Amino acid sequence: MKRREFVQLAGGMGLSFLLPGLSFADAKKRGKERIKSLITLWLAGGASQLETWDPHAGTLIGGETGSIHTKMNGLQIADMYPQVAEQIHHLSVIRSLTSKEGDHERGTYYLKTGYRPDPTLIHPSIGAIAAHELPEPGIEIPQHISLLKSQWPARGGFLGPGLDAFKIQNPGLNLQNMKALVSGTRQKQRLEGLEKLTSSFANGRFSRLKRTMHRQTIDRALTMMRSEQLKAFLIEDEPKAIQNSYGDTRFGRGCLVARRLVEQGVRAVEVTLKGFDTHANNYEGHLTQAKILDPAFASLIDDLKQRDLLDSTVVLCIGEFGRTPQINPVGGRDHWPHGFSCVVGGGGLRSGVLIGETDISTEKKPPANPIHIPDLYATVFKTLGVDFEFEYDTPIGRPMRIVDKKARVIQRLVS
Repeated sequence: MKRREFVQLAGGMGLSFLLPGLSFADAKKRGKERIKSLITLWLAGGASQLETWDPHAGTLIGGETGSIHTKMNGLQIADMYPQVAEQIHHLSVIRSLTSKEGDHERGTYYLKTGYRPDPTLIHPSIGAIAAHELPEPGIEIPQHISLLKSQWPARGGFLGPGLDAFKIQNPGLNLQNMKALVSGTRQKQRLEGLEKLTSSFANGRFSRLKRTMHRQTIDRALTMMRSEQLKAFLIEDEPKAIQNSYGDTRFGRGCLVARRLVEQGVRAVEVTLKGFDTHANNYEGHLTQAKILDPAFASLIDDLKQRDLLDSTVVLCIGEFGRTPQINPVGGRDHWPHGFSCVVGGGGLRSGVLIGETDISTEKKPPANPIHIPDLYATVFKTLGVDFEFEYDTPIGRPMRIVDKKARVIQRLVS
């Protein structure tokens, strides 16, 4: 077996951080020479494009939302985001994303995997694929991590549960369930007892024990529990000015932890901000969420830039779909997958690019210059260094490409 195949196999089993040769040379580098990571800011519920990255101030569909100029030439965003307006020129904006999934669960599945739901198969999320295809030897903590509670967290799919996102629901404040609750001596005694029980069960059942991956799972957990890399989950050693800049919110702390994790060498991190399902009081709901998202998102971009990490970190801010151009009778906007927006950049992608525009009609038709979800992920994988045309053999022998065969790289975003 070739080394690359061995590394990928270990990554698929969720054991890549147990590989030999613990070296953090790549993780310690800065700039373009550093290994690449992915941070996804997931706006759960479907953020309105008209209250975020494509406002139509002063129009009927624009509602109460005003607009603000940014440092990106020709771009105005919602006036709820003054701090992002100062940083968004480091990234790019797509205003013409289009999807065919208008249900929350199905839309989330499509946006997190690049594939529409299929009852015969569970596709891996883009973070799981990145961790699988680009395992980094020496990382003793999971390489695919989800911060904050998510109703439909990123999964490993047919690549295996070992690539499911490792979930932290309250990032930055504690290491719950990751540190022993007893003294070192007591812990040693417990582990010795566990080993005796395991050995007793293994007697005459070696193949069955091997299939359970019991020993590997225990070794994996203990390796992580003893690792200094766990400090990446905490923020107490960060300067107060940095902590405050992200905002005193769970999401703000999650974004700060995401920066610390990719700095450590973690491959993919997802941070969830819920509350965008605004079928009523849409403007007020987005205003509340903007107070959380604006400082956290802006500080993340600035922090990555200041630490020379933005060239090695793809940042994607996206949700499962957008909201309707029309405002309903209770002041809300409903589901609208036909044309919505995202912010993407870093990792070597071009910055300051504006693609497409929101379709302001109420007809369910694709916007001008539509960007399909697989196109977006083909572009993300290309800049991460993943061969998005690679074809897996699923456990049932079904061939499945990393990205749909119709996908095309968005050339305007590729340097």
